[in-house]
Amino acid sequence: MSAASLARFRETAGAARATASLLLGHVGFAHSPARLQRDAARYWASDDEHWRDDSHWRGGSKFAGTGLWEAMGQEHLRLYQRLRAASAVDPAPPGQIVDWGCGGGANAVAFAPLGEGLTGVDLSAESVAECEKQVIEAAQVPFTGVVASVARPEDAIRDIPRPCGLFVCLYVLELVPDQAYGLRLMRIAHDLLVPGGQAFVQVKYATNSWRTMTRRRDYRRAVAGCTYRIEEFWAAMTAVGFSPEAVTLVPRNDLDERYAYFLLSKPR
Repeated sequence: MSAASLARFRETAGAARATASLLLGHVGFAHSPARLQRDAARYWASDDEHWRDDSHWRGGSKFAGTGLWEAMGQEHLRLYQRLRAASAVDPAPPGQIVDWGCGGGANAVAFAPLGEGLTGVDLSAESVAECEKQVIEAAQVPFTGVVASVARPEDAIRDIPRPCGLFVCLYVLELVPDQAYGLRLMRIAHDLLVPGGQAFVQVKYATNSWRTMTRRRDYRRAVAGCTYRIEEFWAAMTAVGFSPEAVTLVPRNDLDERYAYFLLSKPR
């Protein structure tokens, strides 16, 4: 078997295992939230060959020499500005910006110039250091790095400078262990923001197809496997205490598919 054929076989087999795992999770063989959190913690602390790509490092194999890394951050900035222009509220000044799940810094570099400083939060100290390097080189904005834990993300709050007027969380809520964990992060966002502050967040949305259901087992086989119905996430944000302002959909881009971007305000 040629190398190309072997690679295709492995890709097909991997997709089949992921599909089987998805179905098992929805017919009574789901893993517990604690198990999913342990598996997530192990993955992001591992040397998995896809780890830097999943963390959106500029030098990762998916991005090196393509221009995709730079384009991703700028496209997200344009989406945020479009939603903000459509909002009926006058938001608080960004002040300190928090990029939760900063990875290799593609979004941090684009958003940092909007504020007085940027805090990059990630599960990986390596990613936080890489994000700082990119922000200092490109934006020359004061940077604070915070390493969060999977088990207690709330503990990171004490290390984040205030006041925070903008919370950015992109390509993160699809990577969390489960939906409930994603809502924990959004409660953290609500606690961090000043009244009038805004959150710009993205989820991977589910459709009527069973293939888009959220992951319930085998975290490593479906790293980007946490999904929400669009109306479900909107209602959940209202319950957290946010006022959802707008949402826009990106059915497909150069990285993946089914992205929904929300602009949320914390009432004054």
